[in-house]
Amino acid sequence: MQEKKEYEVVNIAGRLAKGFLRNPLTSVLGIFLLVMGYLALSIMPREEDPQIAISGGMVMVALPGASPKEIENIIINPLERKLREVHGIEHIYGMAMDNVGIVNVMYFIGEDREDSNLKLYDKVMQNMDSMPKGTMQPIVKPFDIDIDIPIVTVAFYPKDGSSIDEIRMFEIVRKVQQHINAVENVAKTTLKGARRAQYNIEVDIGKLSAYHLSLGQIMKAVQSVAVDVPDVKGRTQENKLMIFGAKNAIESVEDVSNVIVAQYMGSPIYLKDVANVTQGVDIQNFKTAKILYRDENTTDLSKEKTQITMTIAKLAGTNAVFVSEDVKKILESYVEEFEREGIGYLITRNYGERANEAVNELMNHLIITIIIIAMMLIFALGWKESIIVTFTVPAILAVTLFTAWMSGQTMNRITLFALLLSLGLLVDAAIIVIENIHRHLHSHGVEDKEMEELLVEATDEIGAPTNIATLAIILTMVPMAFVGGMMGSFMKPIPYNVPVALIASLFVAYIFTPYLSLKLLKKPQHKPKHTGKGV
Repeated sequence: MQEKKEYEVVNIAGRLAKGFLRNPLTSVLGIFLLVMGYLALSIMPREEDPQIAISGGMVMVALPGASPKEIENIIINPLERKLREVHGIEHIYGMAMDNVGIVNVMYFIGEDREDSNLKLYDKVMQNMDSMPKGTMQPIVKPFDIDIDIPIVTVAFYPKDGSSIDEIRMFEIVRKVQQHINAVENVAKTTLKGARRAQYNIEVDIGKLSAYHLSLGQIMKAVQSVAVDVPDVKGRTQENKLMIFGAKNAIESVEDVSNVIVAQYMGSPIYLKDVANVTQGVDIQNFKTAKILYRDENTTDLSKEKTQITMTIAKLAGTNAVFVSEDVKKILESYVEEFEREGIGYLITRNYGERANEAVNELMNHLIITIIIIAMMLIFALGWKESIIVTFTVPAILAVTLFTAWMSGQTMNRITLFALLLSLGLLVDAAIIVIENIHRHLHSHGVEDKEMEELLVEATDEIGAPTNIATLAIILTMVPMAFVGGMMGSFMKPIPYNVPVALIASLFVAYIFTPYLSLKLLKKPQHKPKHTGKGV
């Protein structure tokens, strides 16, 4: 009697299936993948749009007394030539004005901001010796574009019937700003439309001409007494401590009015002689925000009120959802004080909430898609086969999300688009494997084969063509990784995540599809054929 020949595994698909088919750690691996995917989904930073690294800076060089033409020839042009030696600079824009020259530098998209700023500062400082005599110390100011976009904006306004003035409201909002600025991962907070307390000096030009004075004299006279005299500490010969100090000379409107600005014919000229001094808000600030009340389709202009808008930006790569929730908690802790002072607030932009809704919506659509795939497979192959393929989708997504999290990516609309793009491709390998297993189970001579051998053979047969087909799809995504500029940085999650998802689909299909088939599927019982003669 001829001995039955054992099937020889020739493909990596068969080797994986054979290695994990009876391995007790296969179930542990499956649970581990799902847990890691859930943790990545929960912890992975969420934001609406990917943060693109746009770096640059500004170099400001002052040369008092120089004309714009002189600034261009001896400051701007030499500085531009030196800055072009820095690797990674894409654009340089120079501006020459009276007494000062400004050079703006923009780096290529994707350049590291910290390294770019360091190279810019280093190059400017290296060439300080070539600057003309009289040039002041250059100011190098980097562009922080990645933290200038707010994720939360809050509008503060006086409620109906409230007697709070603009100065008091600014003081309270400024206190809230200080508290919010200490929140973890909050990068920058700003106030728009705020009015600060100050002394306003309205100069009478006619009286100024009569006393032969200039606005510059008025300004210097006020500035000279508007600062605190620093404390001077020392020790005398008797080893006694000597402390000298003077408080601020301006504490009221009367103090400002009595400032001596000049001498005229032996008599002092006071500020009140040439100007009207009042205490109020910074009237030179022309940026004012208003809030209007709308009743259905009409807007009541009579209820127009001044508001203060606070903007909150987060650090790059952090979770916008967590930051916005922390900001909301701080605002809620001030509700009692707001009620007492008559201040209302309204969150006009919540970037974190929108990002969270987008991610949750994707998860709902993924669940719906998985259910649709399962229903289709029930009619095509059977309910047990449907369960096996349905498991592979969350397992593959778990591997993809965990890899994205470990590589420092965030969950944003482009990352979600990459997952949606690859969703239809994720189940291909699992469907091919389960379909071939189904064919083998219902083929002739299946009674003579062991279940383990049948599963390994069915998986091994489709390994080569499935690998080649998946590789071809991956290669179509590779060119997208070499796209430069703004579009390349914006679409970067697609060539990163789609290949990872496709490779994960192969391993999940080769490992878990045969393993679950062994647990759930059975060889059909074929009835023996009757060969006897009829009567």
